[in-house]
Amino acid sequence: MVGEAIRAELVQGNIIVWDAESGRKLYRMGFYGKPLGISKPKSAEFDAPLILDIIEAVYLVEENLLEVYEDGRKMSLEELIEYAEKSYENFGEKYQVYRDLRKRGFIVTPGIKFGSDFAVYRVGPGLEHAPFIVQVKLLGESISAFEIVRSGRLATTVRKYFTIAVPDRSGGKPTYILFEWWRA
Repeated sequence: MVGEAIRAELVQGNIIVWDAESGRKLYRMGFYGKPLGISKPKSAEFDAPLILDIIEAVYLVEENLLEVYEDGRKMSLEELIEYAEKSYENFGEKYQVYRDLRKRGFIVTPGIKFGSDFAVYRVGPGLEHAPFIVQVKLLGESISAFEIVRSGRLATTVRKYFTIAVPDRSGGKPTYILFEWWRA
């Protein structure tokens, strides 16, 4: 994107792009955010503020596409990350996975409705169903057979691949473990 970064505001824990035209621009760039009051937008032709997840906002600030203000003062990337770390459990690790998936060209949205960290699209929401649900697990963190079966059954029910992402604490690329379920 050429030009100025888009302005957003941190208001009561939400990152909001008030200008609808700017929100549409961000949405067109990579399906960032959700227009206020529109749960499943059919296109980027909405006339509403755009609500961004904090992880999206950090990524967009890091890419110099967004500036976040709080009480009229521009927040630095470090301040935004500090805020995110208070809001998100294991933010740094989840952000590493989010950033890696975005850099690989995937569209990444919060995966809460699938009981995971992220829903991941090849093309984008509204254009396809998310083929992957991603759960971030830390190296050395255990995962029970019950959790694998539960997540796998959920993923199969909603026709998605259950994926575990393990961030690299040394700053390298995350490792992805994709589960495919077979019927006997």
